[in-house]
Amino acid sequence: MCSVMELDFKDALVLTGGGTGGHFYPAVALAEAAKNKWPNRRVIFVGAKRGIEGRILPTSAWPHLLLDVEGFFGRSPARALGSVWRMLGARRCLKKIWRGQMPWAVIGTGGYGAGPALFAAMALDIPYFIHESNAEPGLVARLAAKRARGVWLGVEAANQRLKKAKCIYAGTPVRESFLRSFAPASGLHPPYQLLVLGGSGGARAINNALFSIGATLLDKYPDWEIRHQTGIQEMERLSTLPRHLRHSVVPFIETMDVAMESASLVLSRAGASTCSELKVVGRPAVLVPLPNSASDHQKHNAMAYVNEGRGLMVEQGLDFQQNMYYALSKLMADYEMRLELSRPEANMAVARCLKELETLFEFPGSIAGV
Repeated sequence: MCSVMELDFKDALVLTGGGTGGHFYPAVALAEAAKNKWPNRRVIFVGAKRGIEGRILPTSAWPHLLLDVEGFFGRSPARALGSVWRMLGARRCLKKIWRGQMPWAVIGTGGYGAGPALFAAMALDIPYFIHESNAEPGLVARLAAKRARGVWLGVEAANQRLKKAKCIYAGTPVRESFLRSFAPASGLHPPYQLLVLGGSGGARAINNALFSIGATLLDKYPDWEIRHQTGIQEMERLSTLPRHLRHSVVPFIETMDVAMESASLVLSRAGASTCSELKVVGRPAVLVPLPNSASDHQKHNAMAYVNEGRGLMVEQGLDFQQNMYYALSKLMADYEMRLELSRPEANMAVARCLKELETLFEFPGSIAGV
């Protein structure tokens, strides 16, 4: 299940997490920072073959181990049982390897891809930390948090769900391209841009609704345009549908930091990484939580964003298309309201996490001596 002949885990820092970008990209951000800070420390990823990490890590320079595991949320009873069996098998495999090649520490960033490594670390008493990006912690984080050396929270509200853990608010690590200053929203001028992030696997409902209301919005607000990331899978279908002349579609945006900075308003799902990046850039958003997200975490993320006075939330369901239209229209029409919601916030999550990693160790060979 997990042959690792080419890997040496002894004294390595293991990053584990994935399934979705919201779990995987914070792990990448932490790995990049750790490698820069401690270049002599090996960094190895452990994740799932079926997750986003299974597509990205094989094309990267990061040493990695991909396990044959899958999530069990929303599965049939039979498939959920099979998922648990695979998880236990991967945990046994890692325990066998790590008894002879003990990692220095493990950092889990959530998702089912983090389960085997965190539970193996727990069983072998390997120091481990958890970063929980979401306002509603996932099952793996909840099960492993109590014995973690530290739990770094992306949203302060998650502290109420993990009361028995050593929780520290750190924020959610963002990609290196977001670790800079961004131009204020007050410097944007017509044509104002609505940036639509419809590229995730669960964003078809957003894409369909936006195509239905986009032309009406742009006719009503002639000083606006729409830039719509559709995702590679949706691009072929959507590019053939009729749309307004000021409604452009692209399959993927490589420089997301630049795209957000150019936008006056963003329409997106409520993944933790996206919410964190929006905070850094300081742009208002209409967030549409993924209805079937594990533990309804996207709804909790969106509610936290709204409660901080940064945007609006629209839920899928009855009158979804109409409610999305009203929310977008409200913000497109009100320049002052957009400025009130536009509050850039410097992201110090990586620095806070690495500081805690450094100070929480209480055994010989701690990071201070690396």
